[in-house]
Amino acid sequence: MKYLVVSGSTLLTLLLLIGSMLGQGASQDETYKHIGVFADVVSRIKTEYVEEPDMKSVTLGALNGMLEAIDPFASYLNADQYKDYLKNKDLKRADVGLLLSKKFGYVGVVGVVPGSPAAKAGFSTGDMIESIKDIATRDMPLAYADLLLRGDAGSTVELSVVRVTKPEPTMVKLTRANFTLPAVEDRILPGQIAYVRPEALSQEKVKETAAEIQKVQKEGAQKLIIDLRNTALGDPEDGIAFANLFLAKGRITYLQGQRVSRQNFDADPAKAITTLPAVILTNRGTADAAEIAAAALADNKRAELVGEPTYGEASVRKTLTMDDGSAIILSVAKYYSPDGKSIQDNRVTPKNQIIQTEPQVDYDDNGEPLPEAKDQQPQPQKKLEEDPMVKKALELLGGKA
Repeated sequence: MKYLVVSGSTLLTLLLLIGSMLGQGASQDETYKHIGVFADVVSRIKTEYVEEPDMKSVTLGALNGMLEAIDPFASYLNADQYKDYLKNKDLKRADVGLLLSKKFGYVGVVGVVPGSPAAKAGFSTGDMIESIKDIATRDMPLAYADLLLRGDAGSTVELSVVRVTKPEPTMVKLTRANFTLPAVEDRILPGQIAYVRPEALSQEKVKETAAEIQKVQKEGAQKLIIDLRNTALGDPEDGIAFANLFLAKGRITYLQGQRVSRQNFDADPAKAITTLPAVILTNRGTADAAEIAAAALADNKRAELVGEPTYGEASVRKTLTMDDGSAIILSVAKYYSPDGKSIQDNRVTPKNQIIQTEPQVDYDDNGEPLPEAKDQQPQPQKKLEEDPMVKKALELLGGKA
């Protein structure tokens, strides 16, 4: 409680200070005024608080809290943490496949890499990680959390997790691995409608998806359903390339920041491969590259969107070093939809909204799904056409559910 009181006070003053310094049009006098307030509050805390506080810990917590308040993907690394970060960031180490952001002070799950240990253990968007290797993630820098999850292939890492479907914290042990992304899925549904699911939008997967779309067109497909649900892996450039497969003209996105000049990304007619009517499926696990593509296709009236609002992540991050050897990793520019909305701030909201329910699954201590009770009969797998979002897509495309 003492920590929260001091941390909260420091965070509030830091937010006032930084807000003043970053705010456009803020006067020099106003900036100095807030610096004076901050210094006064710190002085009062040191002299009047019930006991001498650990200002190093308080400042670290306040800095990370301040960064989270403006950018859930930002990190503050002290000098030692930054040294570790530089030493390990370019190493190709085994991973568990979690894509992370900060949420309520803790590390949260944006999405999971398909085929990864985290995917097999049932992690999903919205899960909260309380600790990694018995180290609490409260005020842990995001970049440092990512380092803790990486290591040698075959080694294990233990996490305390609060799942979306299970509010009680559970311990999960994941085995780090080098894994490959699954192949792009495609099939022909009734009404000559092709269903295509890439699951990731890496450079290779965009090329593979293009090949699959060309294949189903040769097989007679007249319309497309592109499933981007839980597609969180992929850089913004990959999302731009993916959108260009469907767009022969128009703006795909643009990038802009306080010190980053606007950069427009327009469709290249030579890279478009299809003119078939399309529906895009999204959910809260659709992030980054997939969001850029979904926003571009929706705003250009090239495709209908069906599903849930996306996660909200599309920015360029930069590492800024401090004089004491510490560093902050901060978003310096954001990607915008063609209609001018920041994707990270506003997400991408489908016109046809359908909420996706999470399946109730129990897991053992190693993150493996528990076998069904002996007295329960296994449920037959539902057909793709029975998926509520796919049914809606088929309806919009004039096919039969």
